Amino acid sequence: MAIVLRPAAERGTTRLAWLDGRHSFSFGEYHDPQWMQWSALRVLNDDRVAPGGGFPTHPHRDMEILTWVLDGALEHRDSMGTGAVIHPGEAQLMSAGTGVTHSEFNHSKTAPVRLLQIWFPPRARGLEPGYQQRPFADDELRDRLRTIVAPDGRDAALVIHQDVTVQVARLSPGSSVSHTLAPGRHAWVQVARGDATVNGTPLREGDGAGIGGETLVALGSPTGGEVLLFDLP
Repeated sequence: MAIVLRPAAERGTTRLAWLDGRHSFSFGEYHDPQWMQWSALRVLNDDRVAPGGGFPTHPHRDMEILTWVLDGALEHRDSMGTGAVIHPGEAQLMSAGTGVTHSEFNHSKTAPVRLLQIWFPPRARGLEPGYQQRPFADDELRDRLRTIVAPDGRDAALVIHQDVTVQVARLSPGSSVSHTLAPGRHAWVQVARGDATVNGTPLREGDGAGIGGETLVALGSPTGGEVLLFDLP
């Protein structure tokens, strides 16, 4: 196994009056036994929420939930007492643990919000719920792989209860970055904006690629793009 492509157009969809959701893996009413998860990456949804729309209060437990906003602003409220607005360049990580209820709404009444919603099962069940949020400036992300989530919280990353790291790179046209995979590790690459190449394979916005049996993940972008790289067990 080397690279397995997940073209944007082949993802599952959820279409509601207020939501245009694209699912890289089975989620909700979308079920594809060929695409249940990739290693510890269980959910990767590319959601566009209309002005004034949003996800009403609902429960979660035993899941690490990462939100990365691409456009607009997302308003979050939860049963831990957290109330926050997430903007582009800010990472939010909610550890559902023993149980949390929360809601997420478009903060604007006039502009849409686009976000990536990403789930990982935790390393253990029944952990204490928690909430983290942190901004990452453009110069932290520009033409480098910036770790935004890690189990040890290195480089001021958000701390996750799973053996995964999440990195983001905003690539200028013609730039490139690379990441070394330890033996036995897997990776997933998601193109959030623009275009990219992964070990020479071209990808467009919304495309994903699962990687196994490789030691190096080389990323480039012919015309510029924003890419998420997941290092997974």
